[in-house]
Amino acid sequence: MTEEMNGNCMINEHSVFSFLCEENLAELTDFIQYRTVKSGEILWEEGDLCDYVAIINSGRVEIKKKTEFEGKYVVVGIYNRGAVVGALCILNNSPRAVTAVALEDVVLLVITPENFEKLIAAKPELGIRLLKGMLLSVSIRLRKSFERLAKFF
Repeated sequence: MTEEMNGNCMINEHSVFSFLCEENLAELTDFIQYRTVKSGEILWEEGDLCDYVAIINSGRVEIKKKTEFEGKYVVVGIYNRGAVVGALCILNNSPRAVTAVALEDVVLLVITPENFEKLIAAKPELGIRLLKGMLLSVSIRLRKSFERLAKFF
């Protein structure tokens, strides 16, 4: 990994990896799959079933939301290495709230809801670290969304 290391843990406050150490990443291999998505491909569409949460290992993913105008979207974010995508539905199995598209070739670390449950049961401390990273990632995005919204008013 090329991120700066603090002791053994990754430093990147906007990344799910901020709570994971090098050995934690190795422990995750039993619970994750790697998935490659080609540039321009859709990872999922708004309304699809939630079948995984992903951590971007390389590449960029655009997240967009349908508007009231047929076929029109608003881009709500562009994310790269270390970002979590698809986390909103992992805990309650709700439909996808947004559409995700690969802006370039993307390598994802994919965790299915079933594997997420297995991780929590088998390695609770690692599961907590991963949840903290996901919560941090979503919290930072929400805060930035509030700030952008406030600029309009």
